[in-house]
Amino acid sequence: MTRPLGYWALVLHTHIPYVLAHGKAPHGTDWLSESLVECYLPLYDLTVRLHQQGIPARYTMSFTPILQEQLADPDFHAEACAYLDSKSAAAHDDMRAFARHGNRWMAGLAYLWREYFEAQRALYAQLNGDLLGGFRQLQDAGVIEIATSAATHGYLPLLGRDECVRAQVLLGVQTYRKHFGRAPRGFWLPECAYRPAYRWLPPVAYEVLPATERAGVEQFLCEAGVHYFFVDTHMLRGGTPLGTYWDRFPALRQIYEQFAKHYRPESTERTPYRAYRVPAPNPLAVFARDPATTLQVWSGEHGYPGDARYLEFHKMHYPSRLRYWRVSENKADLGAKSLYAPYDAFETVQSHADHFVSLLKQTLWAHLQATGTPGVMVSMYDTELFGHWWHEGPEWLYAVIRRLAADPEVEMLTASEYLERFPPQEAVFLPEGSWGEGGSHYIWLNEHTVWAWDALYRAEARFLALLRRHAERTELSPYLHQLARELLLAQASDWTFLITTGAARDYAEARLHDHLRRFEGIATLIECLADGAEPEPTLHRLYQESLQRDSVFQELSLALWM
Repeated sequence: MTRPLGYWALVLHTHIPYVLAHGKAPHGTDWLSESLVECYLPLYDLTVRLHQQGIPARYTMSFTPILQEQLADPDFHAEACAYLDSKSAAAHDDMRAFARHGNRWMAGLAYLWREYFEAQRALYAQLNGDLLGGFRQLQDAGVIEIATSAATHGYLPLLGRDECVRAQVLLGVQTYRKHFGRAPRGFWLPECAYRPAYRWLPPVAYEVLPATERAGVEQFLCEAGVHYFFVDTHMLRGGTPLGTYWDRFPALRQIYEQFAKHYRPESTERTPYRAYRVPAPNPLAVFARDPATTLQVWSGEHGYPGDARYLEFHKMHYPSRLRYWRVSENKADLGAKSLYAPYDAFETVQSHADHFVSLLKQTLWAHLQATGTPGVMVSMYDTELFGHWWHEGPEWLYAVIRRLAADPEVEMLTASEYLERFPPQEAVFLPEGSWGEGGSHYIWLNEHTVWAWDALYRAEARFLALLRRHAERTELSPYLHQLARELLLAQASDWTFLITTGAARDYAEARLHDHLRRFEGIATLIECLADGAEPEPTLHRLYQESLQRDSVFQELSLALWM
């Protein structure tokens, strides 16, 4: 085989926060069911289709532990089946209504929706509701690679205690072993957020969280046996976070100023088209996101999903909430959208697949010419982009992977396959940052979310104090376990993200307040029981409410924090 121009590593990050027993629509269980039906099942299906043709898909896919637990929950299986049945019935009702009014084109689209939901229902039944088992079989067959992440997608650099970072990482690995029967090699840092070791100054709650020497995130990954992780490009190149972040939230600037005293970026120009070694106790590699393919696929304005012929995400028909319109020329306002034409969209998928493969070749050829060695393009996306935000996305992935399988110039590899062939030799010291706005923490810590971090830091301190004091008292163990669950769920990065972006601010604030309310109640209950006092009945009710709503991670061990 001739040497290729380079390699392509497709990385899909798969995550939905904990929504079971926390409402239905639009941000409750329907959120998870929608992702299953529009993203996860189509991705599984296209991978199987490729495998049946002798083509291993060879992508790397992370499942967050909190999502693993939800997908495996029997209650969600029943919820998903009911969701599929309701969507199929809604499409049937639309089809009859459109036909009755002589709207044959929309009736035809409704028929296609009904067939789509029926196909997903049949596939889910074929899997016996065990989607994780299906992906596990694909990994065991060497078709794909599955990575893990932090337990509840906690924003690791800003967690106040090393014990809490360690617990998020170790629980992420343990949950992966439970569902996939092996140790993970890869780890997705939530929001690609990283912090090195240095004397860390908290942005808030100084009286409960003084400045202290903190371990770097890589330390916890090594402890958990992880082999590689991912960051954004600017972090690899030692870039400085940009924008007006410091003016909006000057308190956090002190963190970066403290860090700058210990870190001086090297002058060497680093490339995202190779892996690097991170100085750590055990071998640990880091990949950086490729900028060339990011905008092309992510952007609704400049990328493929914004093409006029693709299905419009925002306009829906009520009450079915099904979509019948296309993006349309010049991004027409919702009232002026044209009807969707599936065959036009299918042809567009093919041309965009051709364009993407050409982009891969051009970029890898330029890297080969500049360095003399083949590079690796690491394209990183949220799995939910493919099928949910971009309806045609799964078919586009299928078309791209098929083309690459027949093209000797670019080889597709999982992250581990690349590292086995090209073990990283050069070490790199990473700065603090994320893939958020300006490369900093602003999206998660700002004037709108500072109250959340203040509350989280106080909760961490209270939890660790109770754990140290009462870990040996078996009669308090169930309460401590549930207290840990509420803390983990409150630490999810989703809540501060949604508050900042405004996408679901009310829901996110309510969820965070609820977890903190139950946390405080259970903590007070533990203190009362430990002192032999009679707790208020409301505290027992809070504990029972917590057991009913937040019973995730049943095998949770308190030793994770010790």
